[in-house]
Amino acid sequence: MSCGFGSALRRVNESVDCLLRLVNCVRMNTVKSKGNGVEKSWSLEEEKAKINEVREILGPMVDMLPNLCSDASVSRYLRARNWNVEKASKMMKESLKWRLEYKPETIRWGDVAHEAETGKIYRADYLDKNGRTVLVMRPGFQNTSSSKGQIRYLVYCLENAIFNLAANQEQMVWLIDFQGWTMGSVSVKVTRETAHILQDYYPERLALGILYNPPRIFESFWKVVKPFLEHKTYKKVKFVYSDNTESQKIMTDLFEMDKLESAFGGHNPAGFDLNKYAEKMKEDDQKMSAFIESASSVFFQEQSHVSVLQPEFSVTEHQLESSSDSSPSSDVESPRTADTKNLSANEMKEQLNCKNTTIAESGVSRPLIHMNDFA
Repeated sequence: MSCGFGSALRRVNESVDCLLRLVNCVRMNTVKSKGNGVEKSWSLEEEKAKINEVREILGPMVDMLPNLCSDASVSRYLRARNWNVEKASKMMKESLKWRLEYKPETIRWGDVAHEAETGKIYRADYLDKNGRTVLVMRPGFQNTSSSKGQIRYLVYCLENAIFNLAANQEQMVWLIDFQGWTMGSVSVKVTRETAHILQDYYPERLALGILYNPPRIFESFWKVVKPFLEHKTYKKVKFVYSDNTESQKIMTDLFEMDKLESAFGGHNPAGFDLNKYAEKMKEDDQKMSAFIESASSVFFQEQSHVSVLQPEFSVTEHQLESSSDSSPSSDVESPRTADTKNLSANEMKEQLNCKNTTIAESGVSRPLIHMNDFA
């Protein structure tokens, strides 16, 4: 009896630890800048100045990695670090190093298909009323024991969701369904790594998190934590119960009910179909590969800023060296471009403290297909 009680207590402690980490993740994704306890608002001129400061700190990487250093991208990192230039710059460098090592843009459906079999995470066919991508998550449908595989599938889903964002959007909505969830569904290791990846490598990507029919322990915990959080932080998390008319209004305000699947109170009877979803992901994989290949071609031709940026823009060591040796496209070149050309691939990698050869930007904004200012 004592042993069973101790085991249950440990699971409760693990759940609390997971929740604390997820709360911190949401908090780090909040757009907020404070000074002396008072919210600080920045003018457009001040924001632009800070963006330029980050670019100065990043130095030659600005021209070698234009998507990483676009206004949209730098702004997200600054917002995630309360507009602290030094912290945002460090965060961007760490993101790049992670992408060099992890290569999230190279993950394809065939690598993670086995993780998707139960529909534990998938991109919905519908958008919310604001035109944002929706990711459905069902932690109770966990079907594997490999934490590495689970994280790899999560990253693949995040990359795909960002790739499919509308032209005027850079954030997504999470629909978290607790159907089938038990204490045994909690993995402290996976939760810890999930929070780390989301807050450090995909800043400012979460618009809203809907917790659908969560166990009451979650709501009780949230009431304790809520007073310690900033207003915009806890507003991102909504508790919705299928038997509560008031909370269901959250869904009707956010979604077209004819499109929303019935599992979340909508009128769409369609559920997760692995075969159909696999075909959709394979098509997206082909589009992603084509965009990356196109970006590489543009990089060879321009060897400077790429005006049309991509969500996953990879630069290989060969391309870096080719860029350094290529002749200028005009008689007059900026000092920064000249400095970049004199920077070898090895020197670039030394700056990043990483030996891998594929360079791609973290937490990209919007896909090439929408012809936007990505990063």
